[in-house]
Order: sequence, then C-alpha cells, then structure tokens
Amino acid sequence: MTAPALSFPAGRRIDLACLGRIGVDFYAQQFGSRLEDARSLAMYLGGSSANQAFGVARLGLRSAMLSRVGNEQMGRFLTETLQREGCDVSQLQVDPERLTAMVVLGLKDRDTFPLLFVRENCADMAIDAEQISESFIADCRALAITGTHLSTDKTRHAARTALAYARQHGVTTVLDIDYRPVLWGLTSRGAGENRYVPDERVSAQLREMLPAFDLLVGTEEEFFIAGGVPNDLIGSLRAVRAVSSATLVVKRGALGCCVIEGAIPDAIEDAPTFLGERVEVLNVLGAGDAFLAGLMASLLQGKDWTESTKIANACGAIVVSRHACSAAMPTPAELAHWFGGSRNPKVDADEQLAHLHRVTVPRPDWNELCVMAFDHRSQFYDMAREARADEARIPKLKSLLVRAAEQVERSHGLQGHTGVLIDGGDYGSAALANATGRGWWVGRPVELPGSRPLQFDGVRSIGSALIHWPTEQVVKCLVHYSPDDAVDLRLAQEQSLLELWEATRESGNELLLEVIPPRAMTPVGGEDEAVLRAITRFYNLGLKPEWWKIPPMLPEGWVALAQLLQDRDPHCRGAVILGLNQPLEYLVESFSQATNPVVKGFMVGRSLWGDASLRWFKGLIDDGELVEAVARNYATLVEAWQSRHGKMDLERRVA
Repeated sequence: MTAPALSFPAGRRIDLACLGRIGVDFYAQQFGSRLEDARSLAMYLGGSSANQAFGVARLGLRSAMLSRVGNEQMGRFLTETLQREGCDVSQLQVDPERLTAMVVLGLKDRDTFPLLFVRENCADMAIDAEQISESFIADCRALAITGTHLSTDKTRHAARTALAYARQHGVTTVLDIDYRPVLWGLTSRGAGENRYVPDERVSAQLREMLPAFDLLVGTEEEFFIAGGVPNDLIGSLRAVRAVSSATLVVKRGALGCCVIEGAIPDAIEDAPTFLGERVEVLNVLGAGDAFLAGLMASLLQGKDWTESTKIANACGAIVVSRHACSAAMPTPAELAHWFGGSRNPKVDADEQLAHLHRVTVPRPDWNELCVMAFDHRSQFYDMAREARADEARIPKLKSLLVRAAEQVERSHGLQGHTGVLIDGGDYGSAALANATGRGWWVGRPVELPGSRPLQFDGVRSIGSALIHWPTEQVVKCLVHYSPDDAVDLRLAQEQSLLELWEATRESGNELLLEVIPPRAMTPVGGEDEAVLRAITRFYNLGLKPEWWKIPPMLPEGWVALAQLLQDRDPHCRGAVILGLNQPLEYLVESFSQATNPVVKGFMVGRSLWGDASLRWFKGLIDDGELVEAVARNYATLVEAWQSRHGKMDLERRVA
C-alpha cells in the first residue's frame, strides 16, 4: 500500500487551510534548566495549527490560517511572521478585547519539557464562526483542524461551521487530534507537558466529530483518547474505525508511523509502517506539527505514502534537533540535502544543513541597495576637532543624515531599496534607533576603527554584544586583510573573524564583511586579484557571510567574483561597492563597470556627507542646508545606479 486513498480537488487557490491554535511560544534559552530558573526566553510563532500552516508554506505550498489573535503587539507578531513565510492571513480574525495566547516552554532534559499555557479567555479560543467565509473554504483543497478547537462550545461551533463548508465543496478534511489534557481542564495549569489523561467525556466529544474527517493523525496516546480505550491502541483504533472511515496515521516517534486505510489489524506492527529517522533530541515540542506539515505538503503534491511519510518523518526529526518549532521547520533545500547522501548523522553538527536553514528560508529581498554609510566614528571626531566644534554635536549630525536618506527615499521612490550604515555607540545610537524598524536595510559596525589585527569595538566577546541587537540589523565588519600578511597577524585576524562568524550564526544577524587589502601589500593593477584572494581564503576557513563589501572592480573582476560565489556559496546575497572617500564622479563611472548581477548596490559614506558635514560643524550652513546638500549627493549616486541598470537592461536586450 503506497498510493493514498485520499484525493484532493485541483484548481483551487489554497492548498491547506489550518483552523485552530495560534499563539506566541516563549522558549527558555537555557538547556538543562528548570523553567523556574530560566534567565531568558526566545519568542517564536506557536500553536499546533499555526505551526502546520507555517511549515506547509515553508515547503512551498499555499497555506492559510483560520483563527483569531489579539489587537496588540503579539497578534501583529504572529500575523507578520505568517505573512513573511507566504501564508495567507486574510481569515485571521482580530479580537478587540482578548489577548493573544501564549505558551512558556522549558528544556530540562530529553524527557522533560515543562509547558505553561497562558490561554485564559485567549483570542484563538474565541474564534467567531460567523466570520468564517464559505467562499474561502470552497477555494481550499484541504482543511486541517486541531483537536483543541473541539474542546469548547464556541470553538466546536466554529469547527463545525468550517467542516460543513468543506463537506459542501469537496474539501478534504484533516484532524490533528492534538490532545493536551490541560487545555480540556483535566490537569493543574502547571502540568502542560502531560500528554495523556483518560476521560470519557473528552473521548465522547471527539468520537462525535470523527465522522466529519477524511484523515486522522495522532500519537498512540491521542488515539487512546479518540477511541476511548485507555492504554489499548488496537482497541482504541477499532473504536475510531467504528465511527469513521478516515485514513488513520499513527505517529510512533522514532519508530516512524503507521498508515491504516481499511480494517484495523490485530497488532500495530501488522499495519503498513514507515520507519522514522534516528537523531539526537534537543526538543520534542513541535515534532508532530512538523510531521503533519511535511505529510500534508507531500500528499498535496501527489506523492505516495512511502515518499510522504519519509518527508514527514524527516521534518519531525529535523525539528526535534533544534530549539524552536515553527522557526526550526525545514525548507525544500534542507530536505534535498537531508536525502542527498552527504549529511552529517549528527544533525546539530551538520554545518551545511545549518547554513541552508539560514539562507533558504524567506528573507527580505535586497537585490537593489542604495546605502548611505555614516558608521564612521574617528572621522567624525577628527572633523569636529578640525572645525573646533563640540564633539557632542555628532549625534545630532547623524540624525540629520537619517533625514537626508529619508528625503531621497521619498523623492526617488526608493522604498525597499534604502539602506544606512550607522554605529550604535554614543555618536550613532539615536540615529540607529530612528532608522531601525522603517523597512530599511540597516547595518551596524563591530570593528574597532583602524584596528589591525581586527578587534571589536567596546567588547572582548562579540557574541555577548549581539544578543542585544535587533535581528534586522546587519553586522558589518571592516577588515584590512591580505593572505600574505605575516603569519601571526593573519591568524589573529582570522580567529577574530571566525569568532564573529560563530556569533552571528547564533544571534541570527546577517553578516557583511568589508574587505580592504592593505595598500602597501597590493601592487598597482592588482587590487581586484587581492580582494578575490582574500575572499577565497575566507571561504576556505568556512566563512559564508551574507554580504561582501569591496572596492569597485573592473568588469572581469566582477565576473570572477560571481563565479567564486557560485562555486563556494550560491546563496550569498552578493557584493556592494564601497566608496573609500572617492569623488562622486569616480563612483558614478565605477557603477557603469558594475553591470554584473553579483553587484547588488553601493554603500558610500564620506563622498556623500564629508564636505557638508565639515561646513555644518563650522557653522557655515544650517541643519536644512546640510540635509539638502547630502540629499543631492545621495540622489546623484542613486540616479547613477538606476541608470547603470538601465544600461545593463539595454545590453541584455541587444544581446
């Protein structure tokens, strides 16, 4: 038995709609700790239905979320997280009174995962059946409902409404039994990790609903409660079969899963069984959601049971090896690597799998970047001293530069293409906070200006600093480096870069490496080769930054860089051109040489604001004149960059 008896209607806009739990998961970041002793928590999208909708979208299908969130920050966080993943949220209701559900989770050991559900009168349990759209359900291929939403009169009414629409329009229906005794009021509130408490009332309510489903998915304990025969799997499965002709999928952890489409066998081992994956477990929470996401995505793509359960088991195995649930869901690229024959048997030691998880999830598209860089520190200090101005004026100047960037964004339609590089210290912290959260590309430096070997500014441990950074801020590190440096110097530089690389992998911030070969070690005419040799060396070390920031190169240099990135890290975002305080005319000409698609934009600083800032410090121009002068220069480069692309498009059309 491999071909599923299930069938899904074709030609519909949504592959899978998920109705049920959605909330914010707060995971303790200390492994091996009681929840009482957790020092910090990481925030993720959670809730079984939301996890499944998220996972199916991540695997490339069209999912939708039918539930309810609060009209507050947590509700918006969940909505935005689903949207970024490509999930339809048009049917996600917003409750004007109730708060979004939350869960606090700990990771004590491989068998102990304390959960605290904060779901008193929460938004998703108040889903309004009257707001469920029949036309939307009719445009879905499948509808999945969580068992938690059969636990109250209000949520059961919403589930019945959606199921009636699904039945009327031929939508395949799926029940994730998702039994949490605490959510049925059967345990104390602190016993959220308890997976099974027998209760005839619950079993009766579930059995009443089972005939409405085409596919039932659950663990052995969840089928105990659905069938109502405590601790007797075959007896419970037969009780389920007595009221339902649905396909049954029994999840058995590391043993894999069983699929039963007809009569219940005398022993579970006699049912068609699909073996699971053996991995080191970090966190079992969410494994079932990942399993169902992989299973549904595969079945909806027309895969048979063998292939579908293989993918489902892999999804579950990958998630149990990681910290979160939704954010840990694999991408198609990760699954291709998983089944490609080259993966590390120890999942958390598979560097390529971790890299793919980082770079193949949905990310903001920054294919065209026009970045004003004013992360400089020593240059602004020197400028203020030259003008005999108070150093305390530097923060105001940087805030004015944000205004200049904002002005050009409006005048040149740069939404989605605007960027800034700003330091986070005494000079730039206010400007940085102002720029963050606008939808701009925001970079922030970590290097101690002028240091060689590389040192980090203000900290000895860069990892301890990054935990306080917003994830959207890109870590920018300038390194004056040559593979021909003296051995001690080269090793010291490389050790600092490796420390930075590891810190950004943990923090989730993207990394931009700005590579400037020392002038004394670079022969005239050999600048491009020096940069390419340095980048090659960094790849040899295992560094795979998201961005490279390098001086302008000749066309053949850009071609060589594109090939290098394709060979060593095809998921690299690309390169941006730095300014090195060159005249605007020089930079405009360099843009015309940078028609290779590997070049994603420019990040230029003093060329834009140097002269105007000095005059401002001297009192020769006021705030408005400074903003206008810098905006003119910035606009000049933006226009040059845009015309460069027009030239490139023309060349392509001619070719």
